[in-house]
Amino acid sequence: MAKSCPMRAGVYVVCSLALALAACGGQKPPPPNPDLNWHPASGMLLKYDANHDGIVTRAELEAGLKRDFAAADINHDGHLDADEARAVNEERLNDDQSTASPLVDWNQDGFIDFNEFATTPRSLFDQLDANSDGKLAPGELAPQTPHLQPPDRSGRQPPPDSGGYP
Repeated sequence: MAKSCPMRAGVYVVCSLALALAACGGQKPPPPNPDLNWHPASGMLLKYDANHDGIVTRAELEAGLKRDFAAADINHDGHLDADEARAVNEERLNDDQSTASPLVDWNQDGFIDFNEFATTPRSLFDQLDANSDGKLAPGELAPQTPHLQPPDRSGRQPPPDSGGYP
């Protein structure tokens, strides 16, 4: 009776796994849901352009965030309780599903304070402010990179020089 070679079996297993992984890597992801309300993440900042000049400044962002927080703080106690936070989260999801960012009680003290409320827009502002000048110019608000452009209905990304339009 012939003995099997453990080395040969190990090579066979490794090659089989490598082929299986390679086959998986070539698959396309499923196409996005065309009904999804897609916008670039920077869209959440555009509403803070108070003077509508196409530039969002840090001051405009902070003033807008304070207005939004005050409107969400129904009982005017300086923080958002679970019901107030839930209402904001539902509104964000309904308004823009693709960039909805839920409020999170980061320090787990039982409510959302202003800093927790402002975390996501402030963080996004800092990421997009490429030259750190405290304002987001149109080029920073709508960078022409393929991964930030909306996919078309087939799931393909538009060419980088198309401005996001296939």
